[in-house]
Amino acid sequence: MLAPKPGRFDIVVAGSGVAGLSMALAARQGTRARVAVCDAGLEADPAHTLRAVSIAADSRRLLERLGVWAAVAEKAQPMTEMVLTDARPGAVPPPVFLDFTGDAAPGEPFAHMVLLDDLRAALRRACGKAGIALMPQGVVDFTADRNSVRIDLGSAEPSLVARLLIAADGRGSRLRDKAGIKTTGWDYDQSSVVATIAHEEDHGGRATQHFLPGGPLAILPMCAPDGSRCRFSLVWTERSEEAARLLTLDDAAFLSELRDLIGHGYGDLRLEDKPRAYPLRVNLARTLMAPRFALIGDAARTIHPLAGQGLNLGLRDVDALSSRIAETMRLGLDPGAPDVLEPYQRARRADATAMAAATDIINRLFSNDITPLRLLRDFGLGLVDRSPGLKRRLIGQAAGTSPQAQSPRHGA
Repeated sequence: MLAPKPGRFDIVVAGSGVAGLSMALAARQGTRARVAVCDAGLEADPAHTLRAVSIAADSRRLLERLGVWAAVAEKAQPMTEMVLTDARPGAVPPPVFLDFTGDAAPGEPFAHMVLLDDLRAALRRACGKAGIALMPQGVVDFTADRNSVRIDLGSAEPSLVARLLIAADGRGSRLRDKAGIKTTGWDYDQSSVVATIAHEEDHGGRATQHFLPGGPLAILPMCAPDGSRCRFSLVWTERSEEAARLLTLDDAAFLSELRDLIGHGYGDLRLEDKPRAYPLRVNLARTLMAPRFALIGDAARTIHPLAGQGLNLGLRDVDALSSRIAETMRLGLDPGAPDVLEPYQRARRADATAMAAATDIINRLFSNDITPLRLLRDFGLGLVDRSPGLKRRLIGQAAGTSPQAQSPRHGA
């Protein structure tokens, strides 16, 4: 049930995706903050999809602290192994060059695959129980002054007044533009074709990343409706023209081309939903703040999806900013003040820029079939595979639990 619309808040979050709802819940937790989420999508019945997301160990810990993880844990699929191949069309099965097996901590997988619909629904229920106002109107405009920000929900709705507005309105953020925040980025001329595949053989919790000349092809293990481990999420990155061609294929032809690349280790394959293509672009906000305004999630940056870290970067934003807010409000101070937002911006820009650079370099290094580069990268992968210490560090990076991957929670 949607909460009534009081006019004054401490925090208003624009956007009801995972980052926005998590931000509202984290800002409310442990404080008496008055929090609202504004999004026209809250009124519509959600479209049911099979889209799944990778939740790294540090993100799972945050969701656990927010009291949300238990609601999705039963259907979450742990990732217990990650395999990397430098594949070539026609080389089936592709040779394995790097195999990660390990936990973020004893008994804690480095990541889980979770249905996005399940996670959003759990977050909405938790926000409702926490007394967060869920308003089915989008933020149209805002004006900040020294003490507050006035938020316009459209001509038919009264304005809201808050001490901080947080934009979680996605990669095409209109509020980021209204705040005058510029972005920098570039297109890849690649698109990711995403689909959900049912199969015969147990995947064993293994995630596989095949590096192909057109881009990475990721197989991410999911839990099937019957509880079996016979479903995976496919993220097949190709040149945009080739991705468009793949979408024209019927199911049998699509699966035949997929099998030619990954082999027959999964048994018979079956498409569970219609493949969709998403153009790829890096987009980095030059600043994460303006007066009484902050960016989180995809509104702050988008990166290449090969590491599956986009959503996890957004949840790290939530962790860092909510910690600053909670610390400030416990002292009776202003959560929208510059000395709250500046340390958040400093820490999160560094993490996101490093991840964007790393994924860009890896994509450019592997998305080709140049023989000298292939020999060099295969030699490097072989060295990593024979170095247990380095592999543990990389697992920590994927889990978000290593010192290098984590930004300070308090933005220090």
